Amino acid sequence: MGGSARTGPAPLLVAVAGAVLVTLVASGCAAMPDSGGITKVELSQGSADKNLQARVFPVAPGKGAKPRELLTGFLDAVTADEGYETARKYLTERAAASWNPDAGIQVLSATKIPLDQVADADTKYSSTVSGQLVAKVDDKHSYLLVAGQNNNVFDFTFVREHDGDWRIDSLPPGVIMNETNFRNSFRQVERFFYSTPDPSVPAPANGGQEVLIADPIYLRRRIDPLTSAAKALVSGPSTWLSPVVRTAFPTGTTVDKVSIDDSRIAHVQVGGADLADPLACRRMAAQLFYTFTDQGKGQVERLELRGQRGSCTASRTDDPAVGPGALAGRLPVQQYYQRADNGALMAADDGHTGDPVPGVLGKPHASGAPVLGAVAVSRDGAQAAALSDDGHQLYAVPLQAGTATMPEPVLSSPAKAGTKDDGLASPSWDGRGDLWVVDRNPQNPRVVMVRGGKTYTAPVDGLTGQTVQALKLSSDGARIALVVKSPGVNGSSLMFGRVEHGGTPQAPTVRITGVRPAAPSLVDVASVSWSETDQLLVLGKEQDRPQQLYYISTDGSQSTDGQLQTGNGLPSSPQSISTAESRGYILAQPSPVLAVAAGTVYRLVNNQWREAQLVDKARSYFYPG
Repeated sequence: MGGSARTGPAPLLVAVAGAVLVTLVASGCAAMPDSGGITKVELSQGSADKNLQARVFPVAPGKGAKPRELLTGFLDAVTADEGYETARKYLTERAAASWNPDAGIQVLSATKIPLDQVADADTKYSSTVSGQLVAKVDDKHSYLLVAGQNNNVFDFTFVREHDGDWRIDSLPPGVIMNETNFRNSFRQVERFFYSTPDPSVPAPANGGQEVLIADPIYLRRRIDPLTSAAKALVSGPSTWLSPVVRTAFPTGTTVDKVSIDDSRIAHVQVGGADLADPLACRRMAAQLFYTFTDQGKGQVERLELRGQRGSCTASRTDDPAVGPGALAGRLPVQQYYQRADNGALMAADDGHTGDPVPGVLGKPHASGAPVLGAVAVSRDGAQAAALSDDGHQLYAVPLQAGTATMPEPVLSSPAKAGTKDDGLASPSWDGRGDLWVVDRNPQNPRVVMVRGGKTYTAPVDGLTGQTVQALKLSSDGARIALVVKSPGVNGSSLMFGRVEHGGTPQAPTVRITGVRPAAPSLVDVASVSWSETDQLLVLGKEQDRPQQLYYISTDGSQSTDGQLQTGNGLPSSPQSISTAESRGYILAQPSPVLAVAAGTVYRLVNNQWREAQLVDKARSYFYPG
């Protein structure tokens, strides 16, 4: 049988009042075409993409349609903005009753359907949909990248019914979509769950550090999105995040009704959850509120939660110590830089020359004092981590007046001196006060956590020969971004992992688990920085392309709308980038992205790179963390 990529007339997009786009059906095709040379899934979390309003209307099967036409129409109908009512009309009664479209989504780069070879006398016929599988969305709405370039084939069986028309009688569970239709029909949203207690932190600090952590999922753009988000929230977290989070909603909670009034108050009626306990009710309401505010920026100002017994409200100001990004740092977020001439650490004023930090790090290098390399400031601004210039010692230094001399190092690497890519690298603080660093000693590469002046090796599960070269902790301390190198491969790649704490306060343990790749199109990663509670800003490059900035979600998907051109105002490729994780949640205005190129600092303002007004050259420029 011959085959061809499924194509069709492009839907007509008409702009109407309020900048809303309405899709008009052209020649029986209801979905976006899947041609156009797209080679990877790039799902946007940018505001432009989240506000996209394009309606897709389905078309019922025509009289006398052949199997290939039915299959094409069915794949179009599953992308429609009305649910799956029309899609089921392409199925036999038996298949319509058994098909579960919520079993998951197979996202293909493009869908190929072979040409019909059906005879007039045939009563049964088989066909396929094939294509490169690039991603899956499971029954919990979680996105998962698929490694490799394998072609997948999905089988469909057709039967001729009594009236002579063909219908699909057997099909795979879930839904199959090309990536263009998937991006048009689905959007990424964040639902929020509470961090699990760390058993190795003494009470009451253990219970006092519970914060909301984002769990990204993909939901239909235009089919009652708030109700869908609420239902996805009460069903529990994703498989990947579940070991490090918990929910306030009891098992069996149902979402009965969701509405928003003119005062931007969301009203949610739930069943199966006792809301008579005010604390439990407020915890549930907080999860819903932040999930809703992610769905529509500025559209929900307050949330009212009601059940059969009890009710409560939630808003952004109720408990700022619990909300997303609560551990990200002080307000306003401080900026820091190291002077290139004498190494002094400066607290900057949003791109302008500031003042030396208190203590020894704010003073020029004294004769005999160790020359310092990379520096990272804790989220609360109380201390800094500093590496020696050769990368063999790690210092934890208080940022307070009276600290006149460098303390003893808290960690030393046994790597041979003078080796450029060995030794310690990438110090990073989480929001709980733990310090992290990579020891790239070839004889014993490892990730190390420093707590209370003591060091603990954090084994990394799931690495198959790769070694960690750099890391960055999220403020909540539950997730970690890893830059890794593979043996015999030039460049580096990006991975995400969970941070799981155990043990006791007297004998803490820590492990990095659930390691999974992100943005596989990137062949080299130069610098990373958490930009939101579930998003990383990455300075990297794709094969045969110049260095760029990318926003990458912790599920591994890459934002198209968030891509920033590094060449727009930068005279050369930057060596490092930094941004504030709390952007969009705690801050009234987003903090600018910072970049250092050839000793000059740049700030990204209104998508334009502008040189910072510093008196001296800077070795590095960064936010806390």
